[in-house]
Amino acid sequence: MPIVTALYLLYLAAPIALLAIGSVGQSWTNSLLPSGLTAGWYGQLWSDASFRRAFTVSLTVCAATCAVTALIGVPLAYAIYGASRRGVRAAARVLFLLPVAAPPLVLGFGFILVFSSDSLPFLGSGWLLVAGHVVSTLPYLMQALVADMRHLDLVTLETAAESLGAGFRQRLFGIVIPSLRQSLSSGLIMVAALSIGEFQLSNLIAGFLSRPYPVVLLQAFYGATGFACAGTMLLLLLAVLSALASASAGRGLPSRKGTPS
Repeated sequence: MPIVTALYLLYLAAPIALLAIGSVGQSWTNSLLPSGLTAGWYGQLWSDASFRRAFTVSLTVCAATCAVTALIGVPLAYAIYGASRRGVRAAARVLFLLPVAAPPLVLGFGFILVFSSDSLPFLGSGWLLVAGHVVSTLPYLMQALVADMRHLDLVTLETAAESLGAGFRQRLFGIVIPSLRQSLSSGLIMVAALSIGEFQLSNLIAGFLSRPYPVVLLQAFYGATGFACAGTMLLLLLAVLSALASASAGRGLPSRKGTPS
């Protein structure tokens, strides 16, 4: 088993290591490793206006996606969890998990058909890109929130608060949302990581001026290899920072050993 684990880790690490080496290699053509050593690819990456714009677009879309998913996800998860009928809960879960089951190409073609018509000519707009990211990432936040609500047994907590005279607004902002802060923070970090790295849907519906970073990065691989590797390492750095932020959020919140299950 240790040998299998080591081989698996090597399999995962080898492409990343090659990308890191390629990002500082001067020339890489038909060879296993690049020749020469340079940091110029990162300088070219910073000075490239299209990459700077794409990076800004990705961060803007990511921030907007996190805000919209939080505004939609919390009340929707609360409504699904509080539904009295089991059939209603099951149907709602199927609906919000559909974007996970459907390939991004299917969602992208659907967006093209709907929003490239004369009545809805919004294909290529920035807000449509945000909407696409919300559709593809909302199920992951919903799954985390609904699972956390079950773990906390919010019905019991709300019933106790209601018996003490707490109204709906007091229960929502005094019990529900504070109790979900851990799953909400970790879920939003997952949404941010997925939004930053999303490619297939974005490649289909983004306009020329609203292309996010992964879409522009693909075009770099048709040019200099070192430049493309440097761009990929920047995207990897964002993913690592998201993972570290998720771990820090989990450690920074109080333990739940005393919560009911």
